[in-house]
Amino acid sequence: MATFTLLEEEKISEEALLDSVQRRTFDYFWNGAEPVSGMARERLNVDSNYPLNNRHIITSGGSGFGIMAIIAGIERNYVTRAEGFARMEKIVSFLERADKFHGAFPHWWDGETGKIKPFSPKDDGGDLVETAFLVQGLLAAHQYYANGNKEERELAARMDKLWRDVDWNWYRNKENVLFWHWSPEHQWDMNFRVRGFNECLIMYILAAASPTHGVPAKVYHEGWAENGAIVKPHTAENLPMNLRYQTGNVGPLFWAHYSFLGLDPNGLKDQYANYFDEMKNYTLANRAYCIRNPKNYKGYGENCWGLTASYSVKGYAAHAPNEKEDHGVISPTAALSSIVYTPEESIDVMKYLYQKKDKTWGDYGFYDAFSETENWYPQQYLAIDQGPIAIMIENYRSQLLWNLFMQHPDIQKGLRKLGFTSPHLDKKK
Repeated sequence: MATFTLLEEEKISEEALLDSVQRRTFDYFWNGAEPVSGMARERLNVDSNYPLNNRHIITSGGSGFGIMAIIAGIERNYVTRAEGFARMEKIVSFLERADKFHGAFPHWWDGETGKIKPFSPKDDGGDLVETAFLVQGLLAAHQYYANGNKEERELAARMDKLWRDVDWNWYRNKENVLFWHWSPEHQWDMNFRVRGFNECLIMYILAAASPTHGVPAKVYHEGWAENGAIVKPHTAENLPMNLRYQTGNVGPLFWAHYSFLGLDPNGLKDQYANYFDEMKNYTLANRAYCIRNPKNYKGYGENCWGLTASYSVKGYAAHAPNEKEDHGVISPTAALSSIVYTPEESIDVMKYLYQKKDKTWGDYGFYDAFSETENWYPQQYLAIDQGPIAIMIENYRSQLLWNLFMQHPDIQKGLRKLGFTSPHLDKKK
């Protein structure tokens, strides 16, 4: 196993480094969880300074990531199977009693009461994208427990009911496209049709896969893929790309992560893309932009790259590899969660960040973001950024979450329905 020098007197193997990063990031969802619900806090600030009194606010999508991180933690013996089961049972019990909207979950809840916490003035109902991220975790957990002991099988059945209760078809609003939001008070006022490639591929796959409220394949092809307009061959940093991205030639790196935490991109293809090749080049283009560094920010380079949505010197921002959306902020989740596409390049970043651990490293792994140019190193975490790190490290090490999610029979049916091919699909079925 290769080693690298941190200090003259300290060496660590890559495997030990991977395990240390995964373990501490897992702890965000274990020790850092909101205690009443067991769910993931939206944010955790080391200084406990919460001006908006939102320490108890929990996130649906981030909790879906947390569920997957906990499954990996059980397998890594970070906690016992019994401890993991108890936490999962607490989470499922919370979800059963918490506010839902046609089966879909809101973006935020009050973790102590289960009542919705509006994400914005009109975003006070169901959030179908965050629901998809949570359901992705539930389906992986379902497969983990479905063949277990009696109590585990019963918990899997409760997870299955949560999945079956989501009315994906309702969120079409009678069109052949999925809408992001619906509110009992504001109805469809946010009017956000989800089209073109971003982080939402998983939402369309789940909508097609639902055994109770599934949408027809034309919703995917006409809505998400815009009757084929999603295909737009181009280059980004001299790398070939096939899909049209909403922000231009390439977008923030979380678009390559969130849908693919359970959905295995390896060998995944449909009529629009080869998803592993596309996401690998998407990642390499983000890296190449940072190496080119057109705005001459301090620290950018081969060992320090990765632009994605995170905290920022200018408030929360979706950093992307273009001069308008690049603010000199590196987000560790960007490169680290890309380890499944660019293992060597991502591990180089991990080594670099660990060498700077006095500024970048805390109890729950690497802090959310930093800027060497601004000498800005906030000791803050976000669930939606921590989760993909732990999950993708595990997928790189064992493919655990990919294998669980992709073996779910509803997912296999949904992928076939939309015309996908994958090594996970049993050709005999």
